[in-house]
This record gives sequence, C-alpha cells and structure tokens, in this order.
Amino acid sequence: MDIIVIGLLAILAVGVLVGLGTFISRKGNAEDDAIVIASGDCSTCSGEDESCEQTCIMEAATKAIEYFDDEELDRFAGKDAANYTDDEAEEFAEVLYTMQPHEAKAWNRSLILRGINVPNQVKDELIAMIEG
Repeated sequence: MDIIVIGLLAILAVGVLVGLGTFISRKGNAEDDAIVIASGDCSTCSGEDESCEQTCIMEAATKAIEYFDDEELDRFAGKDAANYTDDEAEEFAEVLYTMQPHEAKAWNRSLILRGINVPNQVKDELIAMIEG
C-alpha cells in the first residue's frame, strides 16, 4: 500500500514540476501567441482596426496629395471647424455632394493632409457618406 501512495505522490510531483517548467518557459517568452490577421489595402479599412487607419494615413502622407477639384478650399487651411460661416460650409458641401460616396474617405484624407478642417456643419454628412 505504501508503494502505491509513494508512486502516486511521485507522479503528482513530476506533474507539478512539468507544469512549473511550462509556465516559466512561457513567461520568459515575450512573444504573444495571438493570431494577427493581416490587413489588406487601404480601401478595406473599416475603421475598427486603428493600425490599418494609421498605416493608411502614413501611406497617404508619402504620396502626392489628391485633389478633388477643390483647390479653392486650400484657403481654409488651419481654420477651426467651429469658425466657418454657413456660406463657407456650403462650399465644402458642394464638393462633397458632387463626389461618389466611395471617394468621401479619400477626400477627407486629402483635407487632413492639407491641414483643412471640415466645418462642423458638414461633418455629419461626410461621416454618413464615409460609413455608407
């Protein structure tokens, strides 16, 4: 009977040692075992993955700024979004409503890169168009 108890205690001790060794080796390994899904190109960014959006903004910053027949808006660079008159906001709305819905996100990036804040009066429509 003593041999069975000693055998079970030995098996239990070996199990504890193996468990401790596994725990220590995983703790020392700084790599995370999480699966990272590779994001596609910038047209597939949904807004949920911040790194995708960040990458796309950085990528867009290295390319030439794309204009949407809106060069006249450059005079608003640096103006606060809350300080636009209704007539000035209408200029942004005219550009927004003449573009295709899939272009709205690229237009917003273009404005950001040019240092132009979208007027508060137009932001809701822009966001609605971007989100589809």
